[in-house]
Amino acid sequence: MNISFSPPDISQKEIDNVVEVLKSGWITTGPKTKLFEKKISKYLGTERVVCLNSATACLECILRVLGVGPGDEVITTAYTYTASASVVDHIGAKLVLVDVKEESFEMDYDSLFNVITEKTKVIIPVDIAGIPCDYEKIFSIVEKNKGKFVPENEIQKLYNRVIVIADAAHSFGAEYKGNKIGNVADFTSFSFHAVKNLTTGEGGALTWKSIPELNNDELYKKVMLMSLHGQSKDALSKSKLGAWEYDIIDTAYKWNMTDIMAAIGLAQLERYDAMLERRKEIIEKYNNAFKNYNVCLQNHYVKEYSSSGHLYLLRINKIDETRRNEIIVYLAKKGIATNVHYKPLPMHTAYKGLGFNIDDYPKAYMQYRNEISLPLNTKLTDEEVEYIIKKVKECLN
Repeated sequence: MNISFSPPDISQKEIDNVVEVLKSGWITTGPKTKLFEKKISKYLGTERVVCLNSATACLECILRVLGVGPGDEVITTAYTYTASASVVDHIGAKLVLVDVKEESFEMDYDSLFNVITEKTKVIIPVDIAGIPCDYEKIFSIVEKNKGKFVPENEIQKLYNRVIVIADAAHSFGAEYKGNKIGNVADFTSFSFHAVKNLTTGEGGALTWKSIPELNNDELYKKVMLMSLHGQSKDALSKSKLGAWEYDIIDTAYKWNMTDIMAAIGLAQLERYDAMLERRKEIIEKYNNAFKNYNVCLQNHYVKEYSSSGHLYLLRINKIDETRRNEIIVYLAKKGIATNVHYKPLPMHTAYKGLGFNIDDYPKAYMQYRNEISLPLNTKLTDEEVEYIIKKVKECLN
């Protein structure tokens, strides 16, 4: 067999949608992107959604809209992909990393409580593998530290506490205590990258919880302005008769989603519930197969939350990095592509350069050293899943 790790699940519907857009004469940000935003908003139960060209753009954009920058601190986990943290460096704020809990991929909430200071403006929790963080715990910690918060602009004054921005790159479609992720944290960033459950090739979406004092229309306009060079009109508005003139209000960025990308996303969204159900079936097959082995499995579906089933992270007890890598090579020789999620940030050159040392994050290292991500995607057949299980069991035995 030749089993890919995470190929995009593209049907004829996606192809037809893209062809329609290509024939329409309008391929950049336009009616399909706006329709995709509305469809996502309805799916999540939020009032507004902004679609941009990546989840990273979504994170950086909202940090800038919130006025976070030099002199401020932003906290996230050491166990994540660089996008959760690099945006903090981009805006000139101080990055603060916390270790994970013992035997967990979630950040250590006791450590989180202890690192909040008067300079802390934002916490970025990460929904690893599509499993929601303990947002109730996070907001409890934020409330207990409310007295330390020093707002520096009007939007920060509306919250008057540390703001929670969920890195939900993995968790589109996940639920936490009856609410879709996207309607739990103050702000939420989703990824539609090629390997994600729902893909637009590249792309992302930003949404937020409505609060009485926050003008959703004004916030939407600010994000759109920042995503299109600070230009007062988008290309679609400028195309109307006699409406060419525009102003540059800010020297901003180029983060917009195109209608070609949105066309793919619209078809994916139509199919998404069935895709999530298939992921759940595969996870249950894996769990049943490995439950009696000396491994650590994640709980994707419990009373408090329901995962999006984005990744299957298998930790094999009593092995180290060398043995883990040998298993990855063995499985590759058997035609099974696997991965590792993630090498903790302090192990990377860029973050070492920022002063981080993996010795300060021992629990993150312990999670990483024996982790293997198995294929989990909706292109997998039952036969392929059984083959993966058989070959992994050979390694475990």
